[in-house]
Amino acid sequence: MEYNLNNVIVEHGVDNLVSESLMDYVVHVYVYEGTCSLKYHGERMELQAGHCMIVRVRSLVSDVQPSANFKATCIYITPSFIEMSTPRNNYGVRGSLMLFINPLMQLDETEQVRCQRNFREVEERLLEDHPFKNDVVSCACQAMFLDFFRFHRRLYPGDDVPFQGASLMMGFLQMLFRGDYRQNREVSYYADALCVTPKYLSEVSKKVSGHGANYWINRFTIIEIQRLLRNRALTLTQISDDFNFSSQAYFSRFVQKYLGTSPSAYRE
Repeated sequence: MEYNLNNVIVEHGVDNLVSESLMDYVVHVYVYEGTCSLKYHGERMELQAGHCMIVRVRSLVSDVQPSANFKATCIYITPSFIEMSTPRNNYGVRGSLMLFINPLMQLDETEQVRCQRNFREVEERLLEDHPFKNDVVSCACQAMFLDFFRFHRRLYPGDDVPFQGASLMMGFLQMLFRGDYRQNREVSYYADALCVTPKYLSEVSKKVSGHGANYWINRFTIIEIQRLLRNRALTLTQISDDFNFSSQAYFSRFVQKYLGTSPSAYRE
């Protein structure tokens, strides 16, 4: 069953997890029962009861295989609604980066109860006949996001991110999530757009995430290249051109450096 507010959609099950129609939505999954095998940027992982999964780049998910007794709720939210509903809290930047690498969170019993309540609250607000429905749904999502921050902070403890650094990193992340790395892989491009020096952007990135800006540019790039290499309908030249590599040889060296193998060998 599906409840739709355009910006927020609740679905029981994972039928639309790889749906093209919802590809621009960020998905939040809570598993009640059973298991579900899937691939996340080509690597096999398994959802189990008590797991929460948050995926922003939906194209990284493929080959979804739920068990016969699998029960889960998916909440799909547009990025714009997430931005509007996200609390003014600096932790979201680190959480977004860590979840990009590993979208799974294993919740403890207390967290599972809280997550279930949050999911029910979002669903109930979507069903409710309320004169300020958009606002109450946003508030329900905000409470859910704050608990996600808390869950994730337990799994990945770290110092609080200063507001200025968090704001800069959020702008950097937004550029990466929209795909700027396809044509621009120089730190200077992002620094100029954000009105800071490349050195400062890299220093802030290192402090916030443990990695410099160049690491994240290349990480986003190689993950997308891996996804495209698995699509055999695309030639290596098409993929190289799509990422604005100056030559096929440069493209091959880049893939060799980060994947440890050539583009053609990766496909074998």
